[in-house]
Amino acid sequence: MKPVDSLAPLVEPGPPLTVEQVRRYSRHLIIPDVAMTGQRRMMAAKVLCVGAGGLGSPALMYLAAAGVGTLGIVEYDVVDESNLQRQIIHGQSDIGKSKAQSAKESVAEINPYVNVVIHETRLDNSNVMELFSQYDLIIDGTDNFATRYLVNDACVLLGKPYIWGSIYRFDGQASVFWSEHGPCYRCLYPEPPPPGMVPSCAEGGVLGVLCASIGSIQVTEAIKLITGIGEPLIGRLMIYDALEMSYRKVAIRKDPNCVICGPNATQKALMEDYEGFCGALSSQATDAVAGSTITVTELKSKLDNKENFMLIDVREPSEFEIVRIPGSVLIPKQEFLDGTVLSKLPQDRPIVLHCKSGVRSAECLAVVKAAGFADATHVSGGVVAWVKQIDPSLPEY
Repeated sequence: MKPVDSLAPLVEPGPPLTVEQVRRYSRHLIIPDVAMTGQRRMMAAKVLCVGAGGLGSPALMYLAAAGVGTLGIVEYDVVDESNLQRQIIHGQSDIGKSKAQSAKESVAEINPYVNVVIHETRLDNSNVMELFSQYDLIIDGTDNFATRYLVNDACVLLGKPYIWGSIYRFDGQASVFWSEHGPCYRCLYPEPPPPGMVPSCAEGGVLGVLCASIGSIQVTEAIKLITGIGEPLIGRLMIYDALEMSYRKVAIRKDPNCVICGPNATQKALMEDYEGFCGALSSQATDAVAGSTITVTELKSKLDNKENFMLIDVREPSEFEIVRIPGSVLIPKQEFLDGTVLSKLPQDRPIVLHCKSGVRSAECLAVVKAAGFADATHVSGGVVAWVKQIDPSLPEY
């Protein structure tokens, strides 16, 4: 697909700059492509950032520094110590504080001319259209597929540009989806990956500085759209490999059969169940856990009573090194998926599986039940629940 040439500026210029604003934005003003008019457009722009986490942090900070006039923040979580490795908009003193409020305070420190509007709510079908309609463009800083499809569909229906980014370990991706000028997110990913196929950052990890690399691309694209300069990433997917320090672009074509933006689109409104569409568990795992799930309290009772069973941790070795439940044996999930684990499993005692939160162990439970281990169970909440409810002295990650 041919790259999209410069589009008309998304935002009309705002009022003339004050003397103080000229001093603040002088390095923008002396760029011929930006100049006074471009800066006035940025100051009149309204940008909504979905999430104030890994991608949202650098995005909000650079949008504020650039002088975007109104920044909206959709965020309902609180700051956790594990966030600080990558979510640079928050600091040590913000632990336990609302992420939205923490981000607002940081933005005010960066640029007091920016109007910050916080929406401390979970984005869903009931509020997404009303929220998005108040802004010129949307930047997505989320890390789950259900929200990405929700954001995409709302942007298509409202005709808004959607600036998307994704990060995992050492890899990042970014693009601009705007159905009026090119493909949407569903054109690239018509269906979500199978449950458990793509781990979240909480399960697989992410190099903290990767957030800045992808977040800065998202802000760059926002500025280009607002001011009408350069070639936006519409119809192109930027792929970044931090280990090789390489960037490559892949063309994305508009899917004529896309259910939301195609010429014969059958989906004229938001879906009712995005969580179900992107289900966290496969149908096999959902069936397997029914009646075969125990709590961490029940697991502790089994351990205290020295019951004869095999407790298997299906996480990765790096996670096992951080924290483990006493008495557990490490057998990573992949060995269940490829079947190599079956010869290691005992026939004379029950099997109890656990992972970090219960998702991976549920998928492994489906495998062992299908192999005939009918009395196998898994632990709801996994290591996280064990630390919170049984032994808070252990580290949480």
